Amino acid sequence: MRVFNRDLRFQDITIMYFTGLAALMVILVGSYQAPGNATNVSSFKSNASRPLPPLPMPFRVPLDPRGELQLAWNISYADQEVYMALRVAELRYGVVLGMSDRGELTNADLVVLWDSGTKSYFGDAWSDSEGRVSLDSQQDYELLEAKQKPDGFFLLFKRPFSTCDPRDYLIEEGTVHMIYGFLDQPLASLEQLNLSRIHTGLQRVLMLRPDTPAPTLPPDVRTLDVVSPNVIIPNQETTYWCFIQKLPENMPKNHIVMYKSVITPGNEAIVHHIEVFECSPEVPDVPPYSGSCDDKMKPGKLNFCRHVLAAWAMGAEAFYYPPDAGLPMGGPGSSRFLRLEVHYHNPLLISGRHDSSGIRLHYTPSLRRYDAGIMELGLIYTPIMAIPPKQRTFYLSGYCTSKCTKTALPSGGIYIFASQLHTHLAGRGVRTVVVRGGKELELVQEDQHFSAHYQTIRVLRKMVNVLPGDVLITKCTYNTEDRSRPTVGGFGIMDEMCVDYVHYYPRTQLELCKSHVDAGYLQKYFNFINRNHQMFVL
Repeated sequence: MRVFNRDLRFQDITIMYFTGLAALMVILVGSYQAPGNATNVSSFKSNASRPLPPLPMPFRVPLDPRGELQLAWNISYADQEVYMALRVAELRYGVVLGMSDRGELTNADLVVLWDSGTKSYFGDAWSDSEGRVSLDSQQDYELLEAKQKPDGFFLLFKRPFSTCDPRDYLIEEGTVHMIYGFLDQPLASLEQLNLSRIHTGLQRVLMLRPDTPAPTLPPDVRTLDVVSPNVIIPNQETTYWCFIQKLPENMPKNHIVMYKSVITPGNEAIVHHIEVFECSPEVPDVPPYSGSCDDKMKPGKLNFCRHVLAAWAMGAEAFYYPPDAGLPMGGPGSSRFLRLEVHYHNPLLISGRHDSSGIRLHYTPSLRRYDAGIMELGLIYTPIMAIPPKQRTFYLSGYCTSKCTKTALPSGGIYIFASQLHTHLAGRGVRTVVVRGGKELELVQEDQHFSAHYQTIRVLRKMVNVLPGDVLITKCTYNTEDRSRPTVGGFGIMDEMCVDYVHYYPRTQLELCKSHVDAGYLQKYFNFINRNHQMFVL
């Protein structure tokens, strides 16, 4: 039986043809328009009723080596939000800013400003495992302002710490790996963008900072600049420059109460991090030196200058001691020599650039109630501290035991107010906790996105009280997937460490509270493994 006649079939085909053609036109037109949930920057107007964060923003960092892209931010712990201001010195066709686990371009949480050729759009996006970009169906970056100013194009936007979106990065304590990119041509559709095909870069920051106000400095505060002596920055990507500086003759005991970076103008995007070390008081004289820290001809006595006095990394603010404490400098039993170490990151191989960057110490002769101290926690560096090769995740833990704290700490304990986590290149995470009565009581410091390329002293959001009998456990996470041999503990950059330098008061005689694997027990373990292996083979 024939259901349709010839004329009816022709009519159906005609309708289907024009319906399909209309659908195709909608698809084609849609591909040249921004998706409905992106913000049209071309017609965007700031909402005057929306409260803006205090300006200027307190935290800032240059993202690219030329300083053409600068990020500033502020934090609202009450609303659990981060406000970000992005300045683009010369905006072409757009810019990409994002966060990922370790700075990868794949599986990254992104915010994108792009030009379609006729309009500009702003949107929350993400990249897949191939670096291809898509607009996120859940828009968690909210545009607050978009303006062209004399010194560049400014974007002001905000985002919650946590969005409950599986494609979004969770902003938490510790290092945040920021990726960025510049668009050099219009995009008819954001889906045309692949991060592997544009100019990109990486910067690391501490996004979340304590929101406590800075203490007032005493009226008799003095300053001491520990800075590079007009160094010509080498035209190579990475340089660690060392300089020995002497304290004034017969300097009495003072308290360092604050320090901050002193960066030569124009070098803000090249000076990556700075550290000042105090030399051992047991070394009466350290020869003058200004040169590469890796130079095999440098004086051997520089190796006795390892006690951290101050540390700064790009984007860090001034470091203040608590009002009741200060770090001793000068006086009997202290060294007269300091070692400055400046890390220059110069990927563009800029030559002929002079630099006198360093750290300015603010100190007072009016001693505070307590001496502050620095205690080294974690593992002792020995070859027994070994990590197998080809490990995606491997853990090592160091202990400051209850016996040590019971013996060395005062009855009221100590108060930890800051710490500096430290590993070498295989390190991926560091965590220090206080254990009391067999239970984990409090977290001291944690960074599960830790990078050996970004190490600075981090002020705790609240001080941690450690009592006699408490245990301090420092746990480090490593990745050795790119290594074919075991990694052992040691001072070399390809060796490993697991350390947390905790800053505390009142100062005690306990400067190092670490553990190591007992060689005898390790031998018993290997004997046990060998016996069981033989039984299995038989």
